[in-house]
Amino acid sequence: MITSLYSEYRSLLEKQNLSFKSHTIQWYEVLGGLLGPWWKTAALLLNTVYLFCIAIIQLIACGSTVYYINDSIDKRTWTFIFGVIFILTVFIPTAYNYRMWSFVGILMTTYTAWYLTISAATIGQQPDATHSAPSSLVPYFTGATNLLFTFGGHSVTVEIMHAMWRPRKFKLVYLFTVLYIFSLTIPSASALYWAFGDRLLMHSNAFSVLPRTKFRDAAVVLMLIHQFIEFGLLSLPVHFIWEKVLGVHHSKHFMLRAAARTPVALSMWFFSLMIPFFGSINSAVGSLLVTFCVYIIPCAAHMTFYRSTHARQNAIEQPPSWMSWTIMYLINVLIIIWTVIIGLGFGSWASINIMIQQVNKFGLFAKCFQCEKNHN
Repeated sequence: MITSLYSEYRSLLEKQNLSFKSHTIQWYEVLGGLLGPWWKTAALLLNTVYLFCIAIIQLIACGSTVYYINDSIDKRTWTFIFGVIFILTVFIPTAYNYRMWSFVGILMTTYTAWYLTISAATIGQQPDATHSAPSSLVPYFTGATNLLFTFGGHSVTVEIMHAMWRPRKFKLVYLFTVLYIFSLTIPSASALYWAFGDRLLMHSNAFSVLPRTKFRDAAVVLMLIHQFIEFGLLSLPVHFIWEKVLGVHHSKHFMLRAAARTPVALSMWFFSLMIPFFGSINSAVGSLLVTFCVYIIPCAAHMTFYRSTHARQNAIEQPPSWMSWTIMYLINVLIIIWTVIIGLGFGSWASINIMIQQVNKFGLFAKCFQCEKNHN
C-alpha cells in the first residue's frame, strides 16, 4: 500500500521536474500531496511520535544488552553512556550513508540469531522449564501487540525507497528480507523457548538466561553496533521532519543541520532513561502507534486514493494478475478491523496495564530494570 502511494506521488513530482538531490520524500508528504492536509497532519504526528519511540527503544536495548558483559555498572548508567555515543548519529546525513552499515548489520544479527539457536540446543531443555499458555487476557494481548510491533519496521519504507536507485523494486526486496528474517527469528525463538520455557517471560533480554562465554560476549558487542546503526536509521526521519520545521533541510551547510538535530537526539536520550521498561514499552508502542502508522493509515489511504474508477484504471502499480481490486479492498478492510479490535482495543488495554504495574514497581528512571544483582 505504501509503495503504491509513494510511486504515485513521486510520479507527480517528476512531472513537475522537481529535483530530489537535496530533498528526502517522507510518508506524511506523500499523504499530503495525494489526499490533502488532514491526512498529512495525521501521518506527521503519529509517525514522528512512533519513530521517536522506536529510537528510544534502541537506546534502552543497548543499556540492557551491554549489562550482560559488565554487570558491575547498572543499566541506567550504561544507557547514559550509550546515549552520548548515539548522539553522534546526527552527523550521518541521509539514508544513502547507511547502505554499507545496513549490510554489516545483517551479518551481525545473523551471527547473534544462530548463536542463540545453537546455544539453546546445546544447553538442552532445563529441568524446570514449563511451557504454559497465557494465564490471563493481559499477557495474551500483550503478545499480540508484540507481533504488531515486530512487523512495524516498514514505517520507514518511504525513506528507504527514496534511497534506492530503483524504488519500485522495493516490494520484491522486502519480500526476500522478511523470508530471511524468518530464517533467523523462528529457529532462535523456538529453541530458546523450548530450552527455558516460561522463564523467558521474566527476562526481556534472552542473553540473561544464557551462560557467559566468549561467543555470548561477541554476540552482545555485535548487537550493540547493530543497535547503533538502527538508532541512526530510525531517528533519521525524525531529524528530517525537524529540519523541515526549522527550515534548514535544504541548507548546504550540513553542520547547521547536525546542530538542529541535536536537541531531538538529546530528548530521545532523556526518555530512554526515564522509561527503561524494555519489553512492555515495545507492546505499548505496538498497540498505540504501530496500529495506526503501519496498518490502519496505509490501508485506509490506499482505499481512499483508489476509490474512483479513474484512479484505479490509471494506477502506476496494478494488482497482480491473481488479485482484483475488490479482493485488495477486502484484505485492507480485514486488516483494519483486526488491528483496531486486537491491537488498538485489547492490546492497548493490556500493554498500558503492564506499563502501569512496572512504573508502580520500579518507578521512573529505574536504576536497573529486571536486574538480579542489587545496585542500590
